[in-house]
Amino acid sequence: MSRLTLLAALLLAACGAGPADLPQGAYRPKGGQVYSSAVFDAARLPGRWQQVGAFGPEGGCKPGGVDIKPGGKAAFRLCLGGRDIRGAGQLQPVGPGRFAIAGQEWWVLWADGDYRTLVIGTPSGAFGFVLNRGGGISSDRLTAAREILEWNGYDLSQFRPM
Repeated sequence: MSRLTLLAALLLAACGAGPADLPQGAYRPKGGQVYSSAVFDAARLPGRWQQVGAFGPEGGCKPGGVDIKPGGKAAFRLCLGGRDIRGAGQLQPVGPGRFAIAGQEWWVLWADGDYRTLVIGTPSGAFGFVLNRGGGISSDRLTAAREILEWNGYDLSQFRPM
């Protein structure tokens, strides 16, 4: 293989990189039951979402957020496992309430009735986080988000509001 071909292959592989940047946490048991929202309406996603909760150690990074454009193009900076994780791409549906983006799977575990709050998780338990529109989250929606995470097997002792 020529050096130019090898360089092109390495650059192409780097463009799709993403999962290697994820923190490897045990926030829920692997193989345990986890459910995504079967009635989730992706058309209600566009807008700016602020991160208001996540799993991992205190400090290390500030809360992030996700910007979603109509049509599903998204860019994010999130604090996951105490580290800043950045990415962008198309939210590709992979099932009801399930998306792939930047080499990751995001499952919508819950959205409140007005789509002000989203709880995102993953079957692997590598991360989980809560997003909210318009800044801070009300105590009742944060309580509901925590209950959904716990119901899906997440260890709430490692959850921290932001």
